[in-house]
Amino acid sequence: MVVHRDKELMAQAAAARLITKIVDAQAARGSASVVLTGGRNGNGLLAALAASPARDAVDWARLDLWWGDERFLPAGDPDRNEVQARAALLDQVPVDPARVHPMPASDGPWGNDAEAAAEGYAAELATARDVLNHDTVPRFDVLLLGVGPDTHVASLFPEHPALHERERPVVAVHGAPKPPPTRISLTLPAIRTAREVWLLAAGEDKAEAARIALSGPGELQAPAAGAYGHSRTLWLLDRAAASALPPQLYPPATA
Repeated sequence: MVVHRDKELMAQAAAARLITKIVDAQAARGSASVVLTGGRNGNGLLAALAASPARDAVDWARLDLWWGDERFLPAGDPDRNEVQARAALLDQVPVDPARVHPMPASDGPWGNDAEAAAEGYAAELATARDVLNHDTVPRFDVLLLGVGPDTHVASLFPEHPALHERERPVVAVHGAPKPPPTRISLTLPAIRTAREVWLLAAGEDKAEAARIALSGPGELQAPAAGAYGHSRTLWLLDRAAASALPPQLYPPATA
């Protein structure tokens, strides 16, 4: 866990950390794979990355970008995570369009069939899967997740049926408690294949969620508690989000 002074500093530090991780992965394996998240903290990180002079250290043409979840809305809708990510970062860097993998829109190839769209994204993930480890998805280098005030991550909400999924890497989510009600999301098994999972939480409205998720509840009650990486799980917080943590969990602020 790393606790920063405020959300701006958290975004800047997380961006610097992500740049380093991508560069290291590209040096080790020739390319890197990152799963993006939406929300104010995910978009804040991307905006900080766009503003960082160190962004040019990344070979953007050798980076695969995926999404952890998406609002099932028409292409170009400003509420889509993809649209927000393009505005915050992707339109400003030389990414290879073929290596940017947005989740389907509701007016895409599968139309308004969210289940078919989820299956289509699972098939796309499978084309880049880690065959040696028998994964159904790529072995992502970093998977970013924003933590909601109710402890949801991606579009996995407390007590929702998607949390019971153990086979499929991607599911359609119906009846989400925050709009829009229909979404597409990676499942917990897919999330856990990532080498590293980073959970982002900033602001007083995330304090109780961080406290609950880090206090050892079950993943059905607190989905963030079930999101962890294959090699590492990192919580990135600001002081406001860490304010409700018990003393044994709250380290001194690092910046």
